[in-house]
Amino acid sequence: MKIIAGPASQLLASKVAQQLNTPPTICDYKRFPDGELYTRIKDDSIDDVTIIQSTPTDSDYVALLQLIDACEEAPTINVVIPYMGYSRQDKVFNRGEPVSARAIARTINADRVFTVNIHERSILEHFNADSFDLDASHLIGNHIRSLNLTDPLIISPDSGALELAKSASADIGIPYEQLEKTRHSGESVTIAEKEIDVSGRDLILLDDMIATGGTMAESIRMLKEQGAADIYVACIHPVLARNAVVRLYNAGVKEIISTDTLEKPQSIISIAPLIADTLKSL
Repeated sequence: MKIIAGPASQLLASKVAQQLNTPPTICDYKRFPDGELYTRIKDDSIDDVTIIQSTPTDSDYVALLQLIDACEEAPTINVVIPYMGYSRQDKVFNRGEPVSARAIARTINADRVFTVNIHERSILEHFNADSFDLDASHLIGNHIRSLNLTDPLIISPDSGALELAKSASADIGIPYEQLEKTRHSGESVTIAEKEIDVSGRDLILLDDMIATGGTMAESIRMLKEQGAADIYVACIHPVLARNAVVRLYNAGVKEIISTDTLEKPQSIISIAPLIADTLKSL
C-alpha cells in the first residue's frame, strides 16, 4: 500500500508510513502564476493507496480532491482526513445556509474514508464511500497518565465534550466532570460554576477542538479562582486560531496538549499508531 501525504499532513503521513514499514510516496505541490494549485504524485506504480490529508483550508481541500483524482487507477483508495474543515456547519442554523459539512463530504469519492473524532458523526453518512470515525481519546488519556499529576481531574467544558472526557478517563482511572457553557456568539461564552472540588488539584480541560480559546480561557480563570493547582488544556484538533495560544497562557494554563491531526507546536501526541493499526486491519 502506498501512503500519500497531502500538504497539510506531511509529518503525520510520514509517521504512518514508518509504522507500516513503507516509504511515503513523494508528491510535488506548487502554484501556477494565477494562484491555482498544481499537484503531482511522483510514482507511476499502480497499488492500493491511502491519502492522508487534513483540510483546515480551502486550498488543502482542493489538494485532497486532486490527489484522489490522480489515484483513480488505483485498485483501492483510502482517504484519511484527520481534521475535516467545515465539519462544524453540520446543520442549517439560519434560513438560506448550506449544510457545509454535507457539501464537502459529498465530493469525496473513495473506497473508504476515515475521520478522527469528527465534530458530528452524522456527517459520515454523506461520504461517497464506506466511512469510519477513529477515536483518539485513549491517546490523550495515555499522555495524561504520564504527567504525574496531583489528585488529577479531567473536566469537559460543556456537554458536547463529555463523552470524550469519559472515554479518555476510562483506561486510566482518573475521574471526570463537566462544566456548563452558554455560547452567546462565535467568541463570547460564559461558564457556569458547578459544585466541583478542585482546590489543590491538577486539572485537565479536554475538548475535541480548540479554535479561538474563548471557552477554555474562561474555564481556566474560573477554576483558578476556585483554588485549582496546575491546569492543562488538551484537545484532539488544535485549530488555535488567531491569538488563542496567548489567550490560554494569559488565563493561566500550564500547558497546551494536542494530537497531530493538525501539525502545530502543541501537537505532541501522534495519532499515527491509530491510523496505522486501522490500515493493518483492512
